[in-house]
Amino acid sequence: MDFDQFIFCLEAVPDATANTTTEVVQNLEQLAIEQGIASIYKTCDTIEGLEESLSTLLYDDHNFTDYEIIYLVMPGEGNTICLNDYHYSLEEIAELFEGKMRGKIIHFANAKVLDLSDEEAQYFLDVTRARAISGYGTALHQLSSSNLDKAFFGLFQELDDVVEIVEELHQKHYALCKLLDFRLYY
Repeated sequence: MDFDQFIFCLEAVPDATANTTTEVVQNLEQLAIEQGIASIYKTCDTIEGLEESLSTLLYDDHNFTDYEIIYLVMPGEGNTICLNDYHYSLEEIAELFEGKMRGKIIHFANAKVLDLSDEEAQYFLDVTRARAISGYGTALHQLSSSNLDKAFFGLFQELDDVVEIVEELHQKHYALCKLLDFRLYY
């Protein structure tokens, strides 16, 4: 299998200098072994760390165009993310990356509930130029979204149309999509 699209994962952790292997790292390794999908994994514990990691990807990685999915694993509710006990709105995040996410899918794990109004979603997409933003309406902390995330990422290797991908995801994993309330804004 020779795939030309990759995942950039950024996980919020209490201390970005600590060297620990999280469940997210294990799942990305499994994704690489089982589906041949390569990824870059970084951690952050501040908004500056988030900005620095994404800026490094944008400006220093010559393969940035190959990264179709930006996978964010960070806590938060509705229209915010939480880093080091500080809450940032998705509008603030959008402004940090104004015009820099052209064609990317921004996907949030279920550590954060993604609940956007149509206006909030459209603002984020317009400002960042992202192709879509996806995540879950339910944060079941006892149930990780990782298996559904991996299925979602795998479908991007097979299909191009985001609506078709979501329909296929629901067909194959209906119960989990409903339980976690999978959402896609495009």
